[in-house]
Amino acid sequence: MYAARMSNLPPYLFARIDEMKAEQQKKGTDIIDLGVGDPDLPTPGHIVSSLCEAAQNPDNHHYPSYAGMPEYRSAVADWYQQRFGVSLDPVKEVIALMGSKDGIAHIAEAFVNPGDFVLAPSPGYPVYRTGTLFAEGRVYEMPLARENNFVPLLEKIPEKVAKAAKLMFINYPNNPTAAVAPDGFYREVVNFASDHDIVVVSDNAYSEIAYDGYRAPSFLETKGAMEVGVEMHSLSKTYNMTGWRIGMAVGNEEILAGLGRVKTNVDSGVFNAVQRAAITALTGPQDCVRNACAIYQERRDVLIAGLRSLGFDVPAPQATFYVWLPVQDCMAFAAKLLSEAGIVATPGVGFGSSGEGYVRFALTRPVSRINEAIERMRGLDV
Repeated sequence: MYAARMSNLPPYLFARIDEMKAEQQKKGTDIIDLGVGDPDLPTPGHIVSSLCEAAQNPDNHHYPSYAGMPEYRSAVADWYQQRFGVSLDPVKEVIALMGSKDGIAHIAEAFVNPGDFVLAPSPGYPVYRTGTLFAEGRVYEMPLARENNFVPLLEKIPEKVAKAAKLMFINYPNNPTAAVAPDGFYREVVNFASDHDIVVVSDNAYSEIAYDGYRAPSFLETKGAMEVGVEMHSLSKTYNMTGWRIGMAVGNEEILAGLGRVKTNVDSGVFNAVQRAAITALTGPQDCVRNACAIYQERRDVLIAGLRSLGFDVPAPQATFYVWLPVQDCMAFAAKLLSEAGIVATPGVGFGSSGEGYVRFALTRPVSRINEAIERMRGLDV
């Protein structure tokens, strides 16, 4: 019944986790969900009010522009200038996305022919792989190892793979490892992409979730990056707007034109009222972002201290709202947490083969629940 390509698609990790949670909840288990990275904090009130006002305007009820409202693209360009010092032409170098997942999932369709390689981090966001498979490309996993600070070693990529590669995905601050890009890494990426004629796709969705004074850069700040790549960003994590489905792709004009050409054939753009609210988010006061980071930092500190008290060797992340915990067997560990303690953690192997030996915790529950999770773990043989 199904197309042959469907056989190559793994079950979507978080859908399976939801099924496992439901099974436990049917048994009456009180679940502490530290699995999927969906903020529990509400969307700030001034953004919600902006949506309500825009939704009342009949002018916003029609089909939106495929590329996004001019006002929204200008707001994105202004935000990139203020935040990263990156100058963008809002007409040619910015397009609206239905969340960054939208752009990540579709960009391979514009550049990858059957059999072409796509370089993707492992562990990494599962959509890097699935988007490639829909385009009938081949995924070459770039291992992210702790001994290399969870950064791929580009010099280890075989030359024959590099020559046959069309895309490279990079993601810092990183999901799921919470690693940040070291100085000089983006320079290496630009040089590698230039040498091998590869399109770079930087996934920068977590740049604003950072701690201890760290400020994540944009890939596009690096000289030459605009010639070889684009960056996907999202309002989902920055402003607690995961369900709103609004983001942006910015960067190289020709690359964005290819992505835009795919999108005009598969969707009809982002609801204008949501774009109006996104403008309010980007141009309005940013104390809501700082307040959210303070909350996540407190949770991070509590979880890290608790895990260390249990004997785990786990670093405190500088960014994202994830903690990447080394364990012996990720599937067995996650299953034990769920079945014996009612705690949801994401097994690392779901993010790629190099995720074995880790589980990911998300800081998306209050401190009280994180403390309770630690106490439940204390009663287990972990």
